[in-house]
Amino acid sequence: MCRSGWVHTCPMGLQARNPYENDELIGDVTSGDPVDGDGDDEEVELDPIELREVHHVAIAVADLDEALAGYRDVFGITVDHRETIVEEAVEVALLTVGGNRLQLMAPTDDDSWLVEFLDGQASGLNHLAFAVDDCAAALESLAARGYELVDEEPRPGPDGTRTAYVHPPDQPGTLLQLVER
Repeated sequence: MCRSGWVHTCPMGLQARNPYENDELIGDVTSGDPVDGDGDDEEVELDPIELREVHHVAIAVADLDEALAGYRDVFGITVDHRETIVEEAVEVALLTVGGNRLQLMAPTDDDSWLVEFLDGQASGLNHLAFAVDDCAAALESLAARGYELVDEEPRPGPDGTRTAYVHPPDQPGTLLQLVER
């Protein structure tokens, strides 16, 4: 059983299954450690944040035009949306690959935070973005779980969105972005 029951047996006979099946395991939201579900603990149980989809995967590039030409020439992918975010000194381009979005982002000047990220590399995975219904509520919930907020509140993002960045509590980890339409 794979999807609904979430049990998977590999050829070696090992089984993986959903640890939250039948509420058998409840996580300690402050430490991430499992606790028994007997109700005696004073930890506040937070509801999971409902992620609508992976909104996009963002790749930082040194030269946006060059990167876009490569994606167009090699894969036939064209730009759906392109915009400069002046406050961040970043230009972004959104591409659709199948039903998924890829965001290429490049610094627009030497003062952009992205220059330091790209130091010594031509490109690199920058962040993973998830679509949420309420960015502010998701930020509040993540802060309660120990995530380091890069943004204390949502800010305007590309293509009319509201966005916010967070660092997972197990740094170094993947930078996450919340995106609200």
